Amino acid sequence: MRYAITGGAGFIGSHLARLLLRHGHEVEIVDNFSTGTMANLAEIKFMIKFHDIDIREAQELGQALAGKDGIFHLAALTSVANSYDCRQEYEEVNVRGTQNVLEVAAEHQTKVVLASSSAVYGNPSAIPTPESADLRPENPYGITKLEDEILAKRYADRTDIVALRYYNMYGGDPGSSQAGVVSRFYRNVMSGSPPVIEGDGRQQRDFVHVEDAVQATMHAMEKKTGSLAINIGSGKSVSILELAALFIRCSGRGLVSSFGREPQGNVRESRADITLARELLGWEPQTKLEEWVESLFRR
Repeated sequence: MRYAITGGAGFIGSHLARLLLRHGHEVEIVDNFSTGTMANLAEIKFMIKFHDIDIREAQELGQALAGKDGIFHLAALTSVANSYDCRQEYEEVNVRGTQNVLEVAAEHQTKVVLASSSAVYGNPSAIPTPESADLRPENPYGITKLEDEILAKRYADRTDIVALRYYNMYGGDPGSSQAGVVSRFYRNVMSGSPPVIEGDGRQQRDFVHVEDAVQATMHAMEKKTGSLAINIGSGKSVSILELAALFIRCSGRGLVSSFGREPQGNVRESRADITLARELLGWEPQTKLEEWVESLFRR
């Protein structure tokens, strides 16, 4: 099969590209390298075709995506903090860019797997959170992802669109990755600094390994599910206090966590109900956070 990945030079996209290649698929990357890097694709760059395109450029995007067997739409701006300062840019990239992708997909009747986010739930109405829970995002980033899902429903009568609501992703090389608090805590302890907790640390997060997430992403393309939204998380949660303590213990360093200001729009608790992913995708997360963190310090 011949697949396109928008945002394919980013954290999730680069892992997905490697997985698809291992399964014998052809891969084309659409990325303007505003946040993604060629370094993420260094070992496979001669096996894939690149399109240096901004997804806001509809005509160029259409030419790059035409004729594909499927489109993985991962390109997006993802920083919650920056979304407050750059609302217009987030709207243009995350919403107008998504509409451009969906327009091409609908024209050619190409299936799309769309990167959504647990941020669409905001502070959830139920824990663990099923896909049927209220959608009430707390920050501008989450609002753009909800707008993406609304767009997806408008195009769903013309092609299949599966929105994956990713939870907190980790994995890869935490020393160079920008994958959130896990990478930040790793860099803290490796430099001999204490993990810096934003807020009181009692926030609960559902962490899912990127290799597990891209397996689910590939399954979402392959399975005949129709158009819908599916949670992709571990189904478990850990507090930020516990995460910091885990890094300190595994590092063997006598550090004590420090505390900073809690960011605006921060969600207090998130944990996915992954029943639908199990039933429809035949998917089960394999990597345990604690074991993965322990492995970092056995290298």
